[in-house]
Parts: sequence; structure tokens; C-alpha cells
Amino acid sequence: MTALAIETAAEGGAVRSTGFAITANGSYAARLVRDEGGGAAWFPERWTLDGPEPYAVPLPGNQPEEPGTGVLPMADGRVLIQRRIADRHSFALLYPSGPATGELPLGAVDADADADELTLLPPSPDGSCAYALAVGTDSTALWLVAGGAFGPELVARVKGRCSGGAWLDRTGRMLALDRELEGRTKAVAVDLERGGEVSELLQITEDSDDRLLLADADSGLLLIRSDAPGHDRLGWGVLGSALPVRFPECLRLADAAITPFAVQPGQVLMPESCAVALRIDAAAGTWVGIWRPAGRHLHQLAAPEGWLAGTGLWTPQGVLRLPYVTEASPCAVRDVPAPADPAPAPPPAPAKPAAAKPVPLGQAPLTGRRPA
Repeated sequence: MTALAIETAAEGGAVRSTGFAITANGSYAARLVRDEGGGAAWFPERWTLDGPEPYAVPLPGNQPEEPGTGVLPMADGRVLIQRRIADRHSFALLYPSGPATGELPLGAVDADADADELTLLPPSPDGSCAYALAVGTDSTALWLVAGGAFGPELVARVKGRCSGGAWLDRTGRMLALDRELEGRTKAVAVDLERGGEVSELLQITEDSDDRLLLADADSGLLLIRSDAPGHDRLGWGVLGSALPVRFPECLRLADAAITPFAVQPGQVLMPESCAVALRIDAAAGTWVGIWRPAGRHLHQLAAPEGWLAGTGLWTPQGVLRLPYVTEASPCAVRDVPAPADPAPAPPPAPAKPAAAKPVPLGQAPLTGRRPA
């Protein structure tokens, strides 16, 4: 799952929120909420998603939070909070404690004068660690801010300006980042068990900008955005495969932006069968797309009212769970079964298992390439 910067308003404008992140196992989520009807105070809120019905627990501290405060759910139900206090980034774990909110301080990171900001990465697959990026002028610092033995730890310093963040395995060892270096942006893999060793992950052409948007560890499916076909296109590939990156025509919509936000898990060795959820933004509004690489068809569906746009998760059985908030339903999830593709083509033979260490897709030929 990805932690996306979003802002939503419940019906009537009573509650606003920023940011919504879901744990990798889909058990919990967290967001920062502003209750405009109760003193306009900002506070973290945890959602429990793995029970019979979703429910939310407010986690207000001793004082209101700032609107830019970062929150991230952990697999044990606690919520990581990142506060900017003067020239430091302070971290703590919040948890329900009777009528109050318990808080476990984790330490702080000094603000780097060379860095733009310290930004939390999407939840780690192991659920017990949390990481953050500090992007500087010429390099990027990767911090372990929760799960370390002695508070926040500097894990690696990567040459270039990094953004994004996608996990490539189920252990939380391999992290993919989009690195801007010498005028080009390429996705690279960072090995957290080898001191932050960096290796090439995506290089479709030498002169293209190749970004990794999502990765599924079970199937090896990669969702990619690249300008290699002549302009920015959404494409897909398979981790460790020598097959070319493909840019489906069905993922091109006139006057609309498409962003993937969730991939169906559990499809081991079957990347072409994975259902992918997409956020579609246009002048008419925001709605949901569902697509499979093998089906070559984009299904477009209305989003539930109050959808926390760009967030959701798949069950292994192919049900898309979309969180939404309205005045009548302050914590709710709409379950959407993946539609069947019309006359689907037979899926290709299963891909070979992805290598333990990412293998670059390399300069494989492009299908459907168009001149710039």
C-alpha cells in the first residue's frame, strides 16, 4: 500500500482529513483528522479493517496536532506520528489507553539544512518498521524511524534526489526509489540488509524517465510510468523478467490522469492475472478503474460518496475494498468485486519466480513504441 497525501471532507464539511495509509496486511489504517465542529483540532485516527465491520478510534494527544503532521499505521495497531518541533522531527507511537491516548516516544531526527523535508515512506511489509526520506540537494538520506534498537537510525545515504517508495519483497529488505540523477529519473533498488547498497532496477531506454509506481511481491508485477514511448505512459513489467515493458492502449484516456493504487495479492507466479485498482481524475471528477494485464480492458466504476480518493486494498479473492467517509458513515468500506473481462484472452504461461535480488528490466524493446 501507498501513503498518499489527500484531503477529504465529510458531507456537510464537519470533518476533514489529510493522508490515509493502510498497513501492508490490510489490518489497520491511519489518517489525520480535523473536527471542525469540535474546536477545529487536528488529531490522529486509527481504523481497524480486519474485523466484521470497520471502526475508527480517535487518538488525540495532550494538545492539537499541526495539519502537516505525519501518521502511519503499524501492524500491531499502534500509530506512528511524526511531529515537526522547531528544528527537529520527533517520532512517537500512539495507542488507545482507556479514555486517553498512550504515547511511546521514539526519539527525534535533527532537521537537515540541506534537505527539503523528512517524509514518511509507505508502510513496511513486516509492519514493525517505518522509514522516512530526507531529500537534499545532491543526495537522499534514508532513516529508520521506528523498529530500531536505539531510536531513529540513518540507514543509507543515496546519491541523487529520491522520491516514491515501493517495497519489492515481503520481508521489508528491498526498497525501490525513483532517483533523479544527472537530469534523468530511474527507479533503483536499495538493499537495507547490505548497508543501503543501490542497484539499477528500471532502464527502459538510456534517455527515458522510468518511475516505479507499485510493486507486488507475490506475482512480481510492476506498475511503471515512463516517457520512453515518446510521452508519459502507464505500463507494466515483471520483476526479474526479460520480457519488454508493455504500455496498454486501454490505460490511455483522453483528458484524464490514471494512477494505480493497489494490486491484488496472492497471485504467485501469475502477474498477468492480478487485478489492479486505479484512480482516474478528470474535469468531471474522480472515479475508480479496474484492470488486469491479461484482460486488456479497463473497467470504470463510480467511486462511493466520500471515498478517500486514491486509497484502498485488494483481498486475495479479488474484492476491492474502498474506504469512505460521510456524515452518516464516518468510518466505512465499500467492497467491490473485480468485474470479469469480456472474452479474456488465455493468460500467458506463468513467469519464472522473481530473483531474490531485483534484476533490471534492462533496455528491452518496447511494444507499441511511438516516436517522440
